Formats: sequence, C-alpha cells, structure tokens
Amino acid sequence: MSPSSPPGGTVPAVHTHCPYCALQCGTILSEQDGAVTVEPSDFPVNQGALCRKGWTAPALLDAPDRLRHPLVRRADGVLHPASWDEALDTVADRIRALQAAHGRDAVAVFGGGGLTNEKAYLLGKFARVAMGTSLIDYNGRFCMSAAAVAGTAAFGTDRGLPFPVTDLGGAEAVLLAGANIAETMPPLLRHLDRAELIVVDPRRSRTADRAKLHLSPRPGTDLALALGLLHAAVTEGLCDDSYIAERTGGFDAAWRHAAAWWPERAEEVSGVPARRQREAVRILARARHAYVLTGRGAEQHSKGADTVAAYINLALALGLPGRAGSGYGCLTGQGNGQGGREHGQKADQLPGYRRIDDPDARAHVAAVWGVDPRSLPGPGRPAVELLQSLGTAQGPRGLLVFGSNPAVSAPHSALVGERLAAADLLVVADFVPSETTQLADVVLPVAQWAEEEGTMTNLEGRLLRRRALRPPPPGVRTDLEVLRDLAVRLGQPPGRFPVEPREVFDELRRASRGGPADYSGISHRRLDAQETLHWPCPADGHPGTPRLFLDRFAHPDGRARFAPVEHRDAAESPSARYPLIATTGRTLAHYQSGAQTRRVPELNAAAPEPVLEIHPDTAARAQLADGMLARISSARGSAVARVRTVDSLRADTVFLPFHFPGAYRANLITNPAADPRSGMPEFKVAAVRVEPATGWT
Repeated sequence: MSPSSPPGGTVPAVHTHCPYCALQCGTILSEQDGAVTVEPSDFPVNQGALCRKGWTAPALLDAPDRLRHPLVRRADGVLHPASWDEALDTVADRIRALQAAHGRDAVAVFGGGGLTNEKAYLLGKFARVAMGTSLIDYNGRFCMSAAAVAGTAAFGTDRGLPFPVTDLGGAEAVLLAGANIAETMPPLLRHLDRAELIVVDPRRSRTADRAKLHLSPRPGTDLALALGLLHAAVTEGLCDDSYIAERTGGFDAAWRHAAAWWPERAEEVSGVPARRQREAVRILARARHAYVLTGRGAEQHSKGADTVAAYINLALALGLPGRAGSGYGCLTGQGNGQGGREHGQKADQLPGYRRIDDPDARAHVAAVWGVDPRSLPGPGRPAVELLQSLGTAQGPRGLLVFGSNPAVSAPHSALVGERLAAADLLVVADFVPSETTQLADVVLPVAQWAEEEGTMTNLEGRLLRRRALRPPPPGVRTDLEVLRDLAVRLGQPPGRFPVEPREVFDELRRASRGGPADYSGISHRRLDAQETLHWPCPADGHPGTPRLFLDRFAHPDGRARFAPVEHRDAAESPSARYPLIATTGRTLAHYQSGAQTRRVPELNAAAPEPVLEIHPDTAARAQLADGMLARISSARGSAVARVRTVDSLRADTVFLPFHFPGAYRANLITNPAADPRSGMPEFKVAAVRVEPATGWT
C-alpha cells in the first residue's frame, strides 16, 4: 500500500470532490463489492447537484486500459512493461546525461491544472531543486493565464472569484463574457436563477438560450465590444463616479482609448448592434447587485489579457469590484486551476503566488527548501514557446509531463506532436493511456482522484480536501512518490521530497507564508474539521478571506487600476483561401483533451465524435449537409468533423470541440500566436475553409 493510501485499504464512504472542473462539486463516494458509486453532497457550490460528468466519474477508476505498470521504449521502438526501478533509473540516467551535455535547461517539466496543491507544489520544487531547470510550465497557461495577468494588474492579486460562488445567488444582473456554463459548469446555473443574464458569445450556446440578452460578436472582436460597452457607460452617465474617484486610479488614461470606441464603431467591428450594447450596460447599471464574469472565450486570444482588462474596466466604471453583492470574477476552468497556478508550476512563479524574479521571494522559498537562493533558476518559457522549442537546438532536449496531454490540448498540435516525437527523452506520468503517452520513452502509472489524499483550491479560492476511497492498484504509485524517487536518484536527500500529502502541505504552508496566496493558516486538520477557509489565511485560527477587496485592493495604495487598452485585430484574418473563422470550446459530455471522458461509456455514447457547427447557408455554399463529414483547414493543417447545421450561428463562424484525438483534433487548425503579456495562445480565432472530407465515412 502506498503511504498516502487510506489506512487499512478501502473505506466505506468518503466526502470528497468531483475530479473535473474548478467548481469542485461536493461528492460522497462509496464502494460495495468492487463497484464505486457517487452521490452529490450538499456542498455550497453544487447544492446537491452534479453534471453528467460528475455522475459518471467513478467509471474511470476501473477503465479497462488503466495504466498499471511502468512502460519503457526499448531498442525495437516499442513500449514494454518494466519494473519501477528500471523505469526510474532510465529516467534519471537520461536526465543526467542530457544535462551534462547541454546544461540544466536541457530537460523541462510540464504540469497540469488538475494536480492537487501538494503535487503542483512538489513538482515545482522538483524542477527547480532536483533538476535545476528554469523550464517548467503547465497547461493552465492555456486556460486562465490571460485573466490572471489582467486581474493582478487591476487588483494587485489574482483569485478567480474574489467572493464565494453563493454570492451570485443574490445577483440581479450578470454579464458572462465567453462562458458557456450550461455545458462547462452546469451546477453553477442554479446560482444565477434570479439574475438577468447578458451572454457574450459568437454562438447561441445553451447558456445564451437562457439569457435576457445575447451579444454575438465576430470572433476576435471582444475587445472592441468591451470598449464600446465602457463608452456607453460613460456617455450615458451610468458610471459610479464616487467609486472611481475614491477606489481606483487610471480612469482618464483608459477613457482616452475607449472614447474612440462609441457603440456604433464597435458595432462595425464586432457586429453587435449599438442598441444592444447600450441595453447591456443599462441592465448592469440599474441592478443593485451585478457581476461581470469572464471565461475562456474572452481570454484565449493573442490579446487575451487586454480583453479581460477591458471587461474589468467596465466593472470598475460601474463600481462593482470590492463591493458586497457585486464584483468581477474569472470562471477558472480546470479542477485545480487556481491552486495549480499559485504554488510553482508556472514559469515565472514560486509558491504563494510569488514572482520568481523577486529577491525576497527567492530568499523566503529557498530557506523553506534548505537551498541557497542563488541556486534557484530564473523565469522559464511559457507553454507555447516551451513546447515548440522542444527537441530543437534552442530548446530543451527532454520533457517530463505530469497530468497533461499536450499532443491534443496544445495549439498547432501537429507541430507539438512532431516536437514531442523529436525529443531525446519524453516521460509521461498518467493513469490512462493518452496521445502523449503514445509518444513517450517512459510511461509512469500514477494514482487518480479517488485513490489519493490532498487538497484542491476551487474557483472561489476555497481550500478543499480530496480524500481517498481506496488505495491505487498494485504496481501504481502516487505522483509524490514518483517525484521523491526521481529526486533521490538525482542526488537529493530523501527528506527534502516528502510523500505524505499532509507533510507536503505543511511545507507548502510555510513556503506560501507572507505571499499573495498565503495558505499558512490552513491545515488538513482544519479542513477535516469542515472549516470553510478561503485564502489568504495567514495564521492558524484566522477565519480565511471569502471576500477580497471590500476595504482595499491589493496594490500598495489600496486602489484598483484601470488599464489603457486598445483593440487590435486577431493574429490572422479570413482571406480568399481561408474565408471563415473557426472557434473552439467544450461540450457537455467531455472534458479537456477527452482522455478521461472518452473512456466513460455513457459520455462517449453521448458524444462519440466531434461535430462541426456551421450555419446552413455557409454549409450549402461549401456543398455540405447535416451528417456529412467535413474537412476544416487552416494554414497549419486540417481536422475532420461531422456537420451539424445551426441556424443561430454567425454565417462567418464555425465551431469545433477540442476533446478528440487523431484527425479529429481541433488543435490541428488552431493558431499558436500568443498574447505577449500572458503567453495565452489564440484558440478562439483561426482562419479556415471547409469542404467535404473525401475518403472518410
């Protein structure tokens, strides 16, 4: 039994949380005669509800192709079963050889937003201490990085929702910019039953169907639309002038840019009628309690940070952030997308949301780790740059992947696949085979959600306990054990890399103390006592901070910052060769790259293949009809999907889900052009053409 297994093996039932999105819905797991069942708990976020993925999550635990022993690629080019000693010795020997030949940055690390806080923390420590590499980033770069940059600039710190989810239940108006929560976070909808919804989405999504007002911008023009909304707020006298004067700075500079974006001009660019822009602002302004919430649709652009900043500007102009019952928030996507970006997986951060180039931060964390601050590497490369440089003369020669499937999830995935295949060493730790494990030199089987202890941080900054129902299968280890065993082989003392989650978390608490994301007053003990604790929580006995910014923002002067932003075009525009715009997103049945949900029979039956949503007139011009297979091509490659005509879709836009492998990968066509501020790639805009997929059935 692994050190983090439940004492005595399987326990009758545990209160834990769903393994998927950042809502982290409360669940009760039980097992009888080998069959695991799940029931929702009355946790505040989900209030006794689960989505389809949550209800079917136990099916993944016993997936027929579950990874149960290490695999090593031998001279015949085939992955063969191996012992743990052989697999780990192989990895350590090859890391040492690559670093001896090419320097410490010869091997990189790529993490995931689904890792527990303990695993994310220890992974960052492993990269910087045991390997000494600066090159570590994670798939959260593709999800929340733009909002994190914009939120930090505006408020002084970044927490997805700086208020509890339950506060949304009192909202009278909510603007959702690029968030289709009816499919991505269905239980969240019950908190919005009272609110008038304004949904910004180029598609008439399931969420837009519930809205009072649907604004359908041309993909890539959200920033122009947000500037038009701010212009309407100012010129119609809807701003909260006293709030702006007392609690913010930089309004005049932001207004100098927005002043040129009257709603009629924003309409010319975005296609959203000026009258609807004004109506949206009036709905928000007349509400006593209102929120502006952004999601991936606003963020996944080469100007994503500026786009989010423009929506924050609107919220600030209306006096919403830092006011009880109102506010701005980012709907964090991945299960531990919040905690995962706070404790050292990002290229530029140390635990506690500290900057890695801050001398004081380096000194504090190095003291906790027992190393010289000068030994810690500096900032690394963001995910797109890291992956595209893999196996080149300018990039790392090896990569260790924990909890991610970049062969499907990264933009321009054909190129990323080539780079993964070209690496001298690719190591993947996962619990099911994925498109990335198929390219690996070494595959390490690790425990999954119902087999491990730890903590998660949901989208509202609330710390949660993940509890194990049963131990991992024989032959499977935890990520913490893998990191310890590799670190020891790389010359680290065993005690520097603990494997007990409580011990790791206690060290994380010390490392985060005094940082923006201060967990030092939170403990497994307090969480097990069912205390409700949101960070920052700087001392044992501190009640935590469910609502940030009520008295002051986190900048030294206590004021929030408006951002002067200007609309610019997407990285590529439609042309005669590629006349349409493709945008990507999630569907109700699947999650992320689909490696997990495609193994759940019920979910796979509900959505067995990708569907291309396209307007009937656009389909007819391309000689396509419902049920046909279409080829969608961009300058980077082609993907295949089944046609579904949708009357409500913009005629210039097509939509693809990104959960499918092989020729069905939406990311074969997406643009890796990255936001210069956040490193976020432009998943939401790709110039494409569509045509029948000849030779496919």
